[in-house]
Amino acid sequence: MVPQEPPGPKDTQALLASQDLSMEKPELELGPLQYNYHVDRRVLNEQELEQTGQRSQSPKPSRWRVLPRCSRAMAWATLRRFLPILSWLPQYPVREFFLGDLLSGLSVGIVQLPQGLAYALLAGLPPVFGLYTSFYPILIYFLFGTSRHVSVGTFAVVSVMVGSVTEALAPNSAFLDSVNSTMNVTARDAARVKVASALSLLVGVFQVGLGLLQFGFVVTYLSEPLVRGYTTAASIQVLVSQLKHVFGLDTQDYSGPLSLIYIVLDILWKLPKSKVGTVVTALIASVLLFAMKIANQKLGRKLPVPIPAELLMLIGATAISYGVGLKDKFGVGIVGDIPAGLEPPQVPDRQFFEKIVGNAFAIAVVGYAIAISLGKIFGMKHGYAVDNNQELIALGLSNFFGSFFQCFPISCSMSRSLVQEGSGGNTQVAAIISSLLILIVIVKLGELFYDLPKAVLAAIIIINLRGMFIQFSDICYLWKANRVDLMIWLVTFVATILLNLDIGLAVAVAFSLITVIFRTQLPHYSILGQVPDTDIYRDVTQYKEAKEVPGIKIFSCSATLYFANAELYRKALSNKIGLDVDYLVSKKKKLIKKQKWKAKKLQKEENQQKRAADQIIPLESSETQEVNLKIEEIEIGNAREPHDQDGSAKQPDGAVGNDQGGTFTLEMLGLPQPPFHTLILDLGAFNFVDTVCIKTLKNIFRDFQEIEVKVYLAGCHGTMISQFESGNFFGDSITKSHLFVSIHDAVTFALMQSRLRSPSMVVATRM
Repeated sequence: MVPQEPPGPKDTQALLASQDLSMEKPELELGPLQYNYHVDRRVLNEQELEQTGQRSQSPKPSRWRVLPRCSRAMAWATLRRFLPILSWLPQYPVREFFLGDLLSGLSVGIVQLPQGLAYALLAGLPPVFGLYTSFYPILIYFLFGTSRHVSVGTFAVVSVMVGSVTEALAPNSAFLDSVNSTMNVTARDAARVKVASALSLLVGVFQVGLGLLQFGFVVTYLSEPLVRGYTTAASIQVLVSQLKHVFGLDTQDYSGPLSLIYIVLDILWKLPKSKVGTVVTALIASVLLFAMKIANQKLGRKLPVPIPAELLMLIGATAISYGVGLKDKFGVGIVGDIPAGLEPPQVPDRQFFEKIVGNAFAIAVVGYAIAISLGKIFGMKHGYAVDNNQELIALGLSNFFGSFFQCFPISCSMSRSLVQEGSGGNTQVAAIISSLLILIVIVKLGELFYDLPKAVLAAIIIINLRGMFIQFSDICYLWKANRVDLMIWLVTFVATILLNLDIGLAVAVAFSLITVIFRTQLPHYSILGQVPDTDIYRDVTQYKEAKEVPGIKIFSCSATLYFANAELYRKALSNKIGLDVDYLVSKKKKLIKKQKWKAKKLQKEENQQKRAADQIIPLESSETQEVNLKIEEIEIGNAREPHDQDGSAKQPDGAVGNDQGGTFTLEMLGLPQPPFHTLILDLGAFNFVDTVCIKTLKNIFRDFQEIEVKVYLAGCHGTMISQFESGNFFGDSITKSHLFVSIHDAVTFALMQSRLRSPSMVVATRM
């Protein structure tokens, strides 16, 4: 590149408009290489850019310092934000939406009825409490929720997390009669209901608290591979928990790490005692239910409404069980008494709070993560916004108020949400209609399911896990796409299987964050070269045509520089440029120290000789000058220094002066000189600055100046400049003139400076 005189101010837009873009050709015929642009400007460093762009030095006011004005409009807006129903219900288009919401609500209610009964078994509770959980929380979410299509209520993963807590705090062994070894089922169920309602209260408190503190972003720490690996492991937990109902076995309750392994071993040990009637019932129900699911998929477009497979299974199984007498003749376990009517509200028992606080937080995070994921999907599909923090508050209030009516924690069900959206649902009016259907069952029709076999409910649960089992295919996909995400998936799955749901989630989140740290500690380091005839610089190992600019090394890092990778950054810099800077600086300092020691020794000898000569015979002035000249030659390494035209000594970059005004350079000391004169650090990937980063960059400037190499920075963002200023990065040796807006600006400036220092060193490069 041949340096040009700085152009005058020109309008970039005018330059772009003046290019011949061949717009007469059809748009499809124009490839990306047919468009050109030309920008004619001077080389800009950060100091000149701030003057040209008139950078403001005053920081922007923080939103926390701006106090809201108290007014009626502000109060109404705040109320609508915390009570979203006030925003959409007054504008509800009855003629357009109500028919779709009515049909959708009936469809969801038909699906929610068997799921409520079945998922109560997962939570270790009597089935009626699944109906309560399918009714009360929906009313609260209708008032406070922002998603129009999600179906809140019982969910398999959350239910099995609740079941692990209830079975741990109220195990079967605690209610065995010591005389006849019979179990008091009524007392056990009452104790488990108290544990579940207390758990729901704490989950609600955590969710409301996090929502009010604007902690809705906490779900961002649960990546998609983590969530999918966790839900897949939870589906295995659900499957194992239902095997005792499939085989009609009475297994021991286990909790804590390796509990799943103990349950499987217990089932295998007792497998010879399985009840044939229960196994046959579960098998037939599974086959029929699976066939109806497949028919819905194959004939979904031809059928006016989907086949209500679960509801038909409930009705048919209850009728057959009542008519044949499955319990009396074959020993098939049944649901039993389902009390009619609603229970009065009760305050949850506080004695369990200390024991379940950790589980409550895990359930709060998992339940919210699933709900907000579904809400975002439907919101993007239908073009409306879902408020993260308000969703957290809505779920929290649903769990909080539901706990007073003996409900267990809830989340959103993917299957029911798809039914609600696919059957024409437009708003949460569909959820109210489905809850009214559940209310009718609770008040009048619940007792009709007395003879419903538990094996059928277990079959419903297992068949509905089919979608989660498909997630095992993630292993093959992630193996090809991203091995780190595959590790997150596998570690989450294995930890959840072995350590249970609560500890497994903590391990998964910790491992996921560790991978982020390792990714920043082990980024991609590269030396950049110029793509011919462009101002673009790329990794020379990846782009064959990218060539290094002679005399210039451009070092790039794909992650920000901070305390965790500062030392690795220095080592990678030395390796990539092929120069051990620390060794060279250390060697130079040792030689300088040695030269100064020799100079002091010679000076001492000269002084002794002078004193001896003064005592004997006064020396001639010419002889004294000859001695001083020899001493000076030794101090500078027996070499002549370069001089400017005015006769003054010219000091190279990084040259160190001696006590007599001379200078020590690498060449004078006999050390190898670096094969480049300029180092450019690409900071385009940096997004924050800490004190270790500032210290590391200062050390790089200092060390490379010691070996007579100029250092420049390129691609700094505006926030980086502010953080550099706050950290006192700039000073006498490092100024804003060392920072350039782009790599090409830094390269151009370095070549111009190199030409001014030594014209013979410049190599013409077309840019």
